[in-house]
Amino acid sequence: MTTATVELRHYGHDDLPGIRQTLLDVHADAYADDMTEFDERFPWFVDHWGGNPGFACVIGYVDGDPVGFAYGAPPTPGREWWREHLTEPPADDSTFSVSELMVRPKWRKTGTAERLHAALLENRPEALAVLLVDPDHPKVQALYETWEYRKIGNRQPFPDSPNFAVMLRYLR
Repeated sequence: MTTATVELRHYGHDDLPGIRQTLLDVHADAYADDMTEFDERFPWFVDHWGGNPGFACVIGYVDGDPVGFAYGAPPTPGREWWREHLTEPPADDSTFSVSELMVRPKWRKTGTAERLHAALLENRPEALAVLLVDPDHPKVQALYETWEYRKIGNRQPFPDSPNFAVMLRYLR
C-alpha cells in the first residue's frame, strides 16, 4: 500500500448529504476497538461541522473504497479555539479549524493522513489552522508537530471530552 494509490476527492458544505455515511463508516472502522461514549456522538459532530457554509472535506479512496478523510471549517470569528491561549493575537487572525483527520487502520502509517491533511489545507485563504489532539495519543501530537503545529494550551470543550491539547499552525 502506498499513498500514490490513494485518490483524493474534495467536498464542501453542499456535498454533505452524499458523503455523510462515508464519514460515519470510516469513523466506525477507525474506532472499532476503542469507541467511547464521546466518540459515539460523532454523527452530531459531522452534522455540526457540515452545517457550516465553509465546511471543507477531503476523502481518500483506493479502488473506490474510502480509506480516510479530513474535514473542518472556519469558526465563528472571535470564537477560535486558540484565542484564550495567546495574549497577543496575530495581525491576521483568520482561522481554519481542522475538526477531524481519520484513517482506517489498514491505511495508517502509509502517509495517507499527511496527504489528506495537506490537501485539506493547501488552498485555504486563512492565516492559521487550529486543531485539538487527545492527550492520550502523544504520537499523534508529535506527528502534528512535524507538520508545523505547536501546542499552545489545553481545552475541554465538553464535560465528557478529553482535555485536548490545542495546537496552532501558521499557514502563511
